[in-house]
Amino acid sequence: MRASHGFTLIELLVVIALIAIGTAAVSFSLRDSAQTVLEKDAERLAALFESARARSRSSGMPVKWYPQAVNNSNSSGFVFEGLPPNTLPQQWLSPQIQVAPNSIVVLGPDPIIGPQSVALQMSDLQLWVSTDGLKPFAVRRAAP
Repeated sequence: MRASHGFTLIELLVVIALIAIGTAAVSFSLRDSAQTVLEKDAERLAALFESARARSRSSGMPVKWYPQAVNNSNSSGFVFEGLPPNTLPQQWLSPQIQVAPNSIVVLGPDPIIGPQSVALQMSDLQLWVSTDGLKPFAVRRAAP
């Protein structure tokens, strides 16, 4: 009789499967950090600016963006003035996003616009969505 040393293949597969299930459960239970939430909203705003800029150029009408309170609540949103209603989203993905109330961005209709930027804040974090007027809007960590 020979004594068996070590694990069988089935035992190893069961342990690996349990580790995989545990890892998946932990990764799903973790929430997005504030930095990630702010970055998602900033990237989305940059894409919305570029979409509004393209629509402005194709229609020949200027589009103006500015922040606005939504329904007199704590939630805030923004407006793309010069586009048909409900053309682009008008709310932040996260209600904690803050923008200075006097922030205004003019998008087109000329292909070259002046340098513009908007500072987004969430708690003590801040990102800028900006352009030099020629390049597309991009997210920046430092003030333009």
